[in-house]
Parts: sequence; C-alpha cells; structure tokens
Amino acid sequence: MIRILTILFLGIMLLSGCGKGTTSADKSLVVGMDLSYPPFETINSQGAPTGISVDLANALGEYLHRPVRIENIPFTGLIPSLLTGKIDLIISSMTDTPEREKTIAFSDPYLSIGLAVLAGKKSTLTDGAIGTGALDQPGRTLAVRQGTTAQAWALDHLKQAKVLVLDKESSAVMEVTQGKADGFLYDQMSVWKNHQEHPTETIALLQPVQKESWAIGLRPGEVALRDQVNAFLKSFRASGGFDHLGDLYLKDQKEAFAKAGIPFYF
Repeated sequence: MIRILTILFLGIMLLSGCGKGTTSADKSLVVGMDLSYPPFETINSQGAPTGISVDLANALGEYLHRPVRIENIPFTGLIPSLLTGKIDLIISSMTDTPEREKTIAFSDPYLSIGLAVLAGKKSTLTDGAIGTGALDQPGRTLAVRQGTTAQAWALDHLKQAKVLVLDKESSAVMEVTQGKADGFLYDQMSVWKNHQEHPTETIALLQPVQKESWAIGLRPGEVALRDQVNAFLKSFRASGGFDHLGDLYLKDQKEAFAKAGIPFYF
C-alpha cells in the first residue's frame, strides 16, 4: 500500500510539475487580423501572413518571449473572436472608437490617421475647401465603405449631401472615377493609394476631416497584458521600429506626405 501511495504521489508531482512548466512566457500569443488590407495585413505569394501589422505582432512576441500565431479572421469577426478567447489580441488596423471601447479594451495608440477624400477630377472639391461645410452640400454625393468610421462620420455630419454606402473599396473608387460620386471618404492611406492608381481621374485631398487612432485590441480586465503591450509600443517607437516599418512599407507615401506638409501616420 505504501508503495502504491508513493507511486501515486510521484505521479501527481510529475503532473503538477508539467503544469508549472507551461508558463505564460511559453504560451503562444494568438493575434487576430483580417489579412485583406495591404500593406498592413495581407498574404504573400507563399500563402504566409505579411505586412506592417504582421511585423508588429512578431516584434511584440519577441518582446514578450512568446511565439506568435496569427489567425486570419474577417474584420467583423475580430471582436467576437477576442471576447470568446479564440485570440489574445487584435492587431488589424483597428480604430479605437468610443463605441468599441464599450466592448473591448485598447492599448495606447500606435498610429494616427485621418479621414480624407478621393475626389473626382471634375469635382468642385479642393484641398482648401475640405470640411463638413464643403462636403455637406445639396446635390453632392459622397461614397463611403460600409462598416467604416467614414460611414459613421458621414451619417453624423452630412445632412444635405447624399451618402452612398458601398461594401467594397473598389466599388466606391469606381463611383468616383466614373463621375457618379463627387468623392470617396476613406482613410488617408487608401485615398493616396487609389489616386496613384487613377491619377487622371482623381485628386487626393489628404487634409483630414477627422483624425483617428489605431490601437491594439484586448479583452477587458487584462490589465497586466495591456501594460506589457503599452511598454512594448513605447520601447518599439523609441528604438526606431515604427520609422523602419514606415520606410520599408510606405516609403513613397512618407515622402509624399512630407512634401505636402502632412504629418505621417506613425
């Protein structure tokens, strides 16, 4: 009997030791992102995640000494996946909004961006006129993408102009290039990119009508992890990490913004 009890005791101790060996430092950091928004979140030719957010997630994993696993999740499914524990963090170009703060927590902001306008070449919109008053005119049509902060801003501020809500970015751009909409209200980055693709039909009005911040999403109550993430962001910025990402992925935009006197995102 003593021998049996000893064996059982040793077995329990071994199992207990195994449990203690699985610390948070050994646990994978599961990061959710929608890999459909290059150059921040996308998939390369080999089918692997790549982009600014991917590099940021991997740098965070190195800082925390935790291997990173990225889950590709549609944007609308990111917050539910976080709340149900499928993922640990959201790093997916997500704007920190008061509405989202009712459901999840956010890190300190790591990127500042504004809502800008991709205007048609024949539109009467100009950089100096961009603002609520200029946009909210009878007979003016502004395209927005469904589910974005641009849609929310337009519904709150545009009472006379027609707001055309579309589900795809490409559809909104087409409305502008074909002259069916005066402009497409979207983030500065996408406005600049779409103007480069349609230089003869569009104008990029990059002065923001509203400024926004992107942050990392976390479950409410995870104070320790939030503090670690914020410490990482501070360290990463101080060491030039964000400058490196800007030069690596957004060099042309960075130069264009500097020439226009517009603050860059990071």
